[in-house]
Amino acid sequence: MPNPPDRGHIATEQIHEGTHNLDVLSTLECVALLSKDHEQAIRAVQDVSNEIATFVDALTPRISGGGRLIYFGCGTSGRLGVLDAAECPPTFHSPSELVIGLIAGGDVSLRTSSEAKEDDPNGIAPEFDRICLSSKDTVLGIAAGGTTPWVLGGLEIAAARGAMTGFLTCSAVSPKVEHLINLQTGAEPLTGSTRLKAGTATKLTLNIITTSLFKNLGKIYGNLMVDLKASNSKLLDRAIRIVSTICEIDRTTARDLLTASGGDVKVAIVMHKNKIDIASAKQKLSEVGGNLRSAL
Repeated sequence: MPNPPDRGHIATEQIHEGTHNLDVLSTLECVALLSKDHEQAIRAVQDVSNEIATFVDALTPRISGGGRLIYFGCGTSGRLGVLDAAECPPTFHSPSELVIGLIAGGDVSLRTSSEAKEDDPNGIAPEFDRICLSSKDTVLGIAAGGTTPWVLGGLEIAAARGAMTGFLTCSAVSPKVEHLINLQTGAEPLTGSTRLKAGTATKLTLNIITTSLFKNLGKIYGNLMVDLKASNSKLLDRAIRIVSTICEIDRTTARDLLTASGGDVKVAIVMHKNKIDIASAKQKLSEVGGNLRSAL
């Protein structure tokens, strides 16, 4: 293997000045230090609020117009993208193909590391072919250290196909993309381990992006997930409580209303609030793009 380039100048690879004695700390001291250090992850996300909001505002009309959001990354970054994408359907009742997470090495890499895949700048091309990436889509490459060839190459491929491009990183790098989200999390307490602060900040940012996106798409009413998919007992209970809260009715009536609506939370609410049948409620929601507040 040829001598690799020196990445010591990258923020996430530098040595943390406050953790030189990490290996000799007591367990309690180690826990306290690591939890305290993670405060920087929150600050890093807050510092780029404008960049995140700008990305979401550009993304929303593209999703409304039939596009998709595609996350892609390697290792921890890729796993976090897949995780956030996987949580959208049960939370927002969105199609599984609307937010997609791609990771170098495929799904097996979610459990088994495939670091060698990271070095191929054209490695993601078959995945883009598989999902038929188009100019309607938006991609967000994720690379904490900012130098991963699989991700940087993927951004170039996506741009060539006309997709809107974004890059989420924790290092001071600026590839040619339309939206750069640079999380300044600094050196990790365990040098180079971006599953720590960088991972926390990355997960928080992805959560914010999709929550804000689906808020814009009318999937939220107040602070309630009115488009959730009640696919198990916990989520059915939540759906009942949401209907009960918004309609100001008891649990039994809320459950009966959900049954009458075919299990659709928003339809149930519109039926009750507007005193109309299921067909009329669906029509009213359709006329306003599924936005519950507008329908009411």
